[in-house]
Amino acid sequence: MREKLKKVRLNCNLTQEQIANKAGISRVHYTQIENASNNKSPSLEVAISIKKALNYQGDDLFLISNVPNKNN
Repeated sequence: MREKLKKVRLNCNLTQEQIANKAGISRVHYTQIENASNNKSPSLEVAISIKKALNYQGDDLFLISNVPNKNN
């Protein structure tokens, strides 16, 4: 799951549906991105749309937080 993406969305008091609408994508597509379903990563265009909808300036919004460390 992309914890940062979810945290930022919740801090903005927005639902997945609201962000999807602002970004011009379906709620299902947004949910897949937020949950990293099947390692779903957004296109650059969609990523920029989501960042704008959230008014987020950082570069770490779409990192997957549960990636195993290769050294473990």
